[in-house]
Amino acid sequence: MSMSEQPSEPQADEPQRDLAGLASANPSGTAEAAQRESDERWVVPDGQVASPEALLSELGGVSTSSPVGRLAATVERLSREVRAAQAEAEGRALIELAKGVLIERLKCGPAQAARQLSELAEQAQVSPLELAVDVINQAARDRMSEVTDAFLAATRASDEAEAESAAVRLRAAESGVLAADDTQAVADALLEQALRPLGAVAVAIWAAGPDGSLTLAGSAGFSLAEATRWRYVPPEVVTVARRGLVEREGHWITALKETGLPTIGLHHHPDGGRAALPAGTGGRVHGVLEIAWPEPLEPQRPQIVRQVEALAELCAHTLEMYTPLPTGAQEPRVVPDAAELMDLADGLHDPALVLVPHLDQGGHLVDFRIQHVNDRFLDPAGRPRAVVNGALLLEAYPMAAGDSELFQRVERVYATGEPFRARRMSLTALVDQVPLSAIADISISRHGTSVLLIWRIEDETARLASLLQNAQRLGRIGGFEENVLTGEITWNGQLFDLYGRPQSSTPVPLEELPVHAHPDDGVSIRRFLRTLLHHRRPASAAFRLQRPDGVTRHIRIVAEPVLDTDDRLLLVRGACQDISAQHWTEVALAATRDQLAHTEQQATERNRLTLQLQHAIMPPTQAPLQVAGLQVAVRYRPAETEQLVGGDWYDAVVLPSGMVLLCVGDVAGHGIEAATSMVVLRNALRGLAVTGAGPGQLLSWLNIVAHHLTGAVTATAVCGLYDPQRRTLRWARAGHLPPVLVRDAEAAPLPLGSGLLLGAVPEAAYEEKEMQLAAGDTLLMYTDGLIERRDRPVEESLTHLLTTARAAPTTLDQQLDRLLTYSRSDTDDDTCIVGIRVG
Repeated sequence: MSMSEQPSEPQADEPQRDLAGLASANPSGTAEAAQRESDERWVVPDGQVASPEALLSELGGVSTSSPVGRLAATVERLSREVRAAQAEAEGRALIELAKGVLIERLKCGPAQAARQLSELAEQAQVSPLELAVDVINQAARDRMSEVTDAFLAATRASDEAEAESAAVRLRAAESGVLAADDTQAVADALLEQALRPLGAVAVAIWAAGPDGSLTLAGSAGFSLAEATRWRYVPPEVVTVARRGLVEREGHWITALKETGLPTIGLHHHPDGGRAALPAGTGGRVHGVLEIAWPEPLEPQRPQIVRQVEALAELCAHTLEMYTPLPTGAQEPRVVPDAAELMDLADGLHDPALVLVPHLDQGGHLVDFRIQHVNDRFLDPAGRPRAVVNGALLLEAYPMAAGDSELFQRVERVYATGEPFRARRMSLTALVDQVPLSAIADISISRHGTSVLLIWRIEDETARLASLLQNAQRLGRIGGFEENVLTGEITWNGQLFDLYGRPQSSTPVPLEELPVHAHPDDGVSIRRFLRTLLHHRRPASAAFRLQRPDGVTRHIRIVAEPVLDTDDRLLLVRGACQDISAQHWTEVALAATRDQLAHTEQQATERNRLTLQLQHAIMPPTQAPLQVAGLQVAVRYRPAETEQLVGGDWYDAVVLPSGMVLLCVGDVAGHGIEAATSMVVLRNALRGLAVTGAGPGQLLSWLNIVAHHLTGAVTATAVCGLYDPQRRTLRWARAGHLPPVLVRDAEAAPLPLGSGLLLGAVPEAAYEEKEMQLAAGDTLLMYTDGLIERRDRPVEESLTHLLTTARAAPTTLDQQLDRLLTYSRSDTDDDTCIVGIRVG
């Protein structure tokens, strides 16, 4: 049974097409006719037809927001819709062909074959189209089957999905070629179905003449002007197609510009690759298939080469029947007339009218004649088709020129060719001087010299049904109804999807619900059934549904009994909702709450331990250091926020040599890591100080400790050694703020010495400074927590510190307390101060 002989079954679930797309579809069903129709609208002054792109170029790059630009964009969009509709039809043709094979082999009817194809596709976990291709391949065993089987075998190990899609593409291309009316439609089918997925952007089919000439039989992806220039290639002219005709294995070109060969579309894709393969059957070459890529072409896999060779063989079958036009003859333009438009209107699912212009004696448009109304026509006033058919538009609908502006819209579409669509436009018919109105979706488009008017009158029942269907889909709700007397069960499509079962399968009765649920949910389901069926009361339950595909879904079922007049149970109706997402969200939220509580507890314990460690090593108050002729005081203010516990540290200790070690430091970071690093550095400096080394050497050794022995921490520090006998201070700094000297009511920072922060590099040297102190001098060492502000530079904060330090109270302790009290720091960081006053 051939494809044309297959019985055609209506597709109940086929989505309704876009009104504008249906209105612009060409009656012949070919992309060539649609293209030629759009070309008819674009005529330049010298009589040559130009494409929309060419016309926009001639107009100097007209914006798409202009009327001409919008019209060009509309033509392009409608062309894409035509190609998409054609591809969909070719896919259905493959499925119908596979159903015919099953009818022949299984000796069954069309409905059984369709159900068998759907069940087999579900079991194989492939789409019905892919399974249809497999069935056709097994039944045909032709050249296309060999290519697809070879490609499938070569790529199954790496990418089985790619192999399946390649097989579908080839068979879809074959279907498109067989359904095409001419070679132009063949080119469109090859490009859209098989070559564009391979990255190609254009294709040309050349017919070889007996004298060695080449005639462009069909092309896709090239402009009309380009195709017109290359309509005929005389003999002996070397082109890419000529190379493909001579080289029997095909001619593959990496980059077109490197060959210097002329060909169609050379200026548009000069850097792209090309392939030209002879199109022949039975040892005879009928022409050449030429394919264009926009980018340089890499060496192709053998499987791809076989695909292209099979496509060339398809072209050969078409070229066998091709008869070139005589030289100089013009190909007739396909413009749909009113008769063809009437056929198109009869194939639409919406009410449609075919309008032809009605001119006065002067040739001016005054009205439109309703040439034809299709069998789905629905008059807003309820009048029969015969009353409207043949009448003038303004006679049948005089209110069309009123507020609805329907006539003006039709007139504009006829004048400009730009389609018009509107939702919820008011249609008013005047019957016996009584205006009757209806709300409709309108689509108006021009086809040649005729206009197609489509209206879809709003049906409140259908609109509410669509609203309910969408609500069920969005809420993942499936409805059911079960007759307890007859056992008849009705499910909607959404419920089949929830159960993971094909719509051709048998619905599951309520009594068998425990079989499909998790064993642990059996008690709640039986309680639900007892309440519903025995007590005959509405009931609900939540359970885990175990689907045939192994997926477990969380379902909430709600049902109610329906009783007859004798209070007997007649049927049960209800709904199931997939609440899996809600369930897992609740589980995730509960786990997150537990984790947050655990993390908060850990953070609290960690901060408590950090504070205990810090206070154990550096208590906020410390006994004063007893040194003859020297007052020593220290202050430590911990961070106000426990999470910001840092690594600030200080030390003031008398060494065995009689020298006094004075130091402050700040470890980078916060938390227990900073506190433990501070302990290491503080104790290390105490141990190193007993060696008698100077402050510069002590910081060099401390840098080695910070870099190698503490996990590569970084810190700043100031280290000083005070000699009570000579009243001299030697000090060095490692990236820290300089000490402040207060003398005679004046305060100034000590001169800076060079020195990197601790731990930055493996080895570092630190410059020492020495100064002579006098009686009454006060020296202050501090960390940045005393002066640092988020909104002020350090220099400004240091100036404020010097101003505060000048007003020296009577005792050193009072002076340190004053500095903490009047500190403007706002970083909530730790603060350490070491002060000495020479007696």
